[in-house]
Amino acid sequence: MPRLRPRALVVTLVTTYALLAAPTWASAACGTSGYGYAGLGASRPAYGVATWLRTETAPEVLSGHVAGWVGVGGPGAGPNGSDEWIQVGFSAFPGSSLSSLYYEVARPNQAPRYYEVASGLLPGTRHKVAVLELAQRRGWWRVLVDDHAVGEPVYLPRSHGAWRPLATTETWGAGSNVCNRFRYQFGSVSVATRAGGGWQRLTRHYTFQNHGYRIKRLGSSTFVAGLL
Repeated sequence: MPRLRPRALVVTLVTTYALLAAPTWASAACGTSGYGYAGLGASRPAYGVATWLRTETAPEVLSGHVAGWVGVGGPGAGPNGSDEWIQVGFSAFPGSSLSSLYYEVARPNQAPRYYEVASGLLPGTRHKVAVLELAQRRGWWRVLVDDHAVGEPVYLPRSHGAWRPLATTETWGAGSNVCNRFRYQFGSVSVATRAGGGWQRLTRHYTFQNHGYRIKRLGSSTFVAGLL
């Protein structure tokens, strides 16, 4: 993923949603040249996902990027096995201890597009972030930040009722085996039970964590994830 710019840009890297079981965690085992994740996945399909997302510490990115986000879809999730997803959250890159608020959209047979919403965010920044399928517009999705729509509605074919949401942290080493450091808190993770809303706390879910990154549960739908 290239360094952020004020306007939308095409991202040539395809964010993988591989959810692998984690080995026993130890700080000495931290690091990957590829992708690493720690978070929760909903056990059932839903029509959206939301959380109060907070940057717990200043990120230390040696190579690649780090992020904490909620979203739906993934590689191969679209028509004919195409990549298709929408996500929103915080990200950080080498050379800065500050974070950015962003969202990303992958449409079938197109390169993913990354949009920066805000930059220069200090540790402790907290926003409510969500993606939600629109009521009475099947397959159309919106990004929400603090309950306000951001950007334009996005049409994602065959997404209606098809995807299980994720709330996760992410690190990418950009080919260098590094231990990027970060920590995000996901508060009151909720899923939409119908297009347009019907929000309920996420109770039925599974946990994934790998490459030395893990989660710490703070409640039934609240957790901290990253290098703990």
